[in-house]
Amino acid sequence: MAQFQNQELEYMIDDEYYDMTDFEHNNNNNNNNHLQKNCAEDSMDSDFEDDFDQNKSKTDTSAEEARNGKDIQGIPWERLNFTRDKYRETRLKQYKNYENIPHSREHLEKVCKKVDKSQTLYNFQFNTRLVKPTVVHFQLRNLLWATSKHDLYLMQNYSVMHWSSLLKRGKEVINVAMPVLPTLKYPGSFSRSLSRVQVSTMAVRDDLIVAGGFHGELICKYLNKPGVSFATKIADDENAITNSVDISYGSSGSTRVMTANNDALIRVFDAKSFNCTDSFKFPWSVNDTSVSPDGKLLAVLGDSTECLLADAHSGKEIGKMKGHLDYSFASAWHPNGQIVATGNQDTTCRLWDVRNLSKSLMVLKGRMGAIRGIRFSGDGRFMAMAEPADFVHVFDTESGYGSGQEIDVFGEIGGISFSPDSEALFVGISDRTYGSVLEFNRRHRNQYLESMF
Repeated sequence: MAQFQNQELEYMIDDEYYDMTDFEHNNNNNNNNHLQKNCAEDSMDSDFEDDFDQNKSKTDTSAEEARNGKDIQGIPWERLNFTRDKYRETRLKQYKNYENIPHSREHLEKVCKKVDKSQTLYNFQFNTRLVKPTVVHFQLRNLLWATSKHDLYLMQNYSVMHWSSLLKRGKEVINVAMPVLPTLKYPGSFSRSLSRVQVSTMAVRDDLIVAGGFHGELICKYLNKPGVSFATKIADDENAITNSVDISYGSSGSTRVMTANNDALIRVFDAKSFNCTDSFKFPWSVNDTSVSPDGKLLAVLGDSTECLLADAHSGKEIGKMKGHLDYSFASAWHPNGQIVATGNQDTTCRLWDVRNLSKSLMVLKGRMGAIRGIRFSGDGRFMAMAEPADFVHVFDTESGYGSGQEIDVFGEIGGISFSPDSEALFVGISDRTYGSVLEFNRRHRNQYLESMF
């Protein structure tokens, strides 16, 4: 994968909640100039200059305010020299998708499924600028994880933050700018102190947070225990960025952590002892990996047009998924364990039936750029896929992915996440001025239920 990184992160060192009434909104986060110079299409710099008062009551947007005409991101279109529609038209024309392998899109248009995107599957609920994800590497966007419809974890500068959508407050959970000192010693593990870690990817499951770093770091913390449980550098190569981390259950019920790195290795860690129990070698840098719900299969994606399906216990290749035209960076499993989705820089997401990999089930296309994030809802009813900027697409799986919703925003997307109960969808925007977290709530046909959620 490309070796661009964000060199200008800021960090917060405060262990208390950032309350709506006393949080000072920072509007000077120029954390993306390096990426802008190297890859203009994935810049996180803002296209809008917010010259009005950054009062806390004005920067956040509620559902009621949106219904009354306020932009959900708080962008003051009435004060700008162009309308929202005009700017969208211009951006669609000017946006350049990043490609490792140049290719023609003519063929894709013919094979992609036609989707009715006029549906409203999730209603806008709230947007806050009190927290926002920070993207370290422009190709890696797994920086947002919901553990309930009220609890969200995200990477902001040098802090892993917790956002309570119920209390409208953010709290720092891990500070990786200061020395990270593991609190527990595990026999056989290679735990060590780390500092100023640039977190490139993260995952949260149950009470375990796992974060991977730009220089091959791995940090693990149990939410119900003080301090960081485990920290180490799993690779010392100059090109050893941790591209992906995945938390899964083995056939015995044990929790495993899998890491995918640029050194072409997937490493397996036991989540209790944090010993590295195995490693699997592949012919190219591994950009993403995810384990099937039953813990038996492993999706392996990387610097290749082919994606692999492997045995999650041995790492042995089971089959190839062929059809993408560029490198892949995102994958997700349907809860039924039979369907795996892969996201690629060719601007498509392909769905595969693991029982027959000879051909993808269908091809779903984005509007502007690569598919860098994919999530299925916990009940399997919806699939969301995120582009690098501006668009998140939500599909109704029960319609055969033929109907869905297009969430249209402005800014780089740092991550997407459904709540485990499928009632909420969170979208993280990384932008100098309008960086934020947007919350959408599932729309129910019964109006009474809608009012409850």
